[in-house]
Amino acid sequence: MMAQAILKKYYGIDAGQSFFDGKQVRYEANGNLYTLVPVTNVSENVLVELYEMSRHLVTNGDRYASAFYPSKEKKFLVTDGDSDYVLLENRYKKAPGNMRTGRKLAKFHLRGRTLSATITETNRMGEWKNYWEMRLEQMEKAWYRTVEEHPDHPFERLFAETFPYYMGLCENAIQYVVDTEMDEAPGPGDAGTICHERFSNETWGRKFIIHHPFDWVFDHAGRDIAEWIRAQYFKKTHTFRPDVRAFLQQYVSLSPLSPFSWRLIFARLLFPLHYFECVETYFLTRSEKEQKMHEEQLWKIVRGAEAYEAFLAEFYELSEVPIRKYNIPRVAWLKAR
Repeated sequence: MMAQAILKKYYGIDAGQSFFDGKQVRYEANGNLYTLVPVTNVSENVLVELYEMSRHLVTNGDRYASAFYPSKEKKFLVTDGDSDYVLLENRYKKAPGNMRTGRKLAKFHLRGRTLSATITETNRMGEWKNYWEMRLEQMEKAWYRTVEEHPDHPFERLFAETFPYYMGLCENAIQYVVDTEMDEAPGPGDAGTICHERFSNETWGRKFIIHHPFDWVFDHAGRDIAEWIRAQYFKKTHTFRPDVRAFLQQYVSLSPLSPFSWRLIFARLLFPLHYFECVETYFLTRSEKEQKMHEEQLWKIVRGAEAYEAFLAEFYELSEVPIRKYNIPRVAWLKAR
């Protein structure tokens, strides 16, 4: 059934206009925005947690958080044929424009930190090390298989040659997290909050600002800060510095970061997520066109490895972190250019 028909049948909403904002189709009706989300493969526990997070943010004044919208039967989950859906509503329409993202993110995290609901399914607090070890183990297995088969495909050859280096980076990142948790006591600002799976300038929408529950996880705020910086670095490899500096200054003006936070942010940037995602997606896709795209992406990542090292080496200086005062350790082999 077409989405408009579902909106009409179950929610009594006549959606006139719709648009795709890079991630989701949004429908406009009665001056509000609606997003119909297929959730057939989402567990009920996850849905409950996202609902609790959404309700918390809306109640605490986040005008851009999507609210779960009940059907005519007062249900938040509707089933049509073999498919399940939830509907989200946004009442405020504001274009992103010249948004001070750092400050807005700090405000989002401050609100999220007062959440009282128990979050387990979407909770990533303290789990980075385990997730990274798991991913490393899976990729190591793929690497052994690839090496044994003496690959003649350019992507697989490149993967076979470069993985040991990225394995080293990953192990460094894991160790950095372990040391941080041993050396530093978390401050009040290190409590878990509502975060995003992968935060970047595009996350909150292109046409209107939308805080979308299906982007969320419960984690340490450093996750979003690091992922925004990573995305910005790869988007503007030669000109990212002023953006990163401004973003961090905006963030700390509202929510100062502890030594524990800074070290987690650095550990997350040290973890080569960009490399892992590129390789994982390549092996999961069957489309030759997409595989070719990932091959080009991998070449780009590998060619840029030295520049990324230099970025990591200067990260604390760029971020204006007083590392001596905070007694923050450096990764000895990383050298600034």
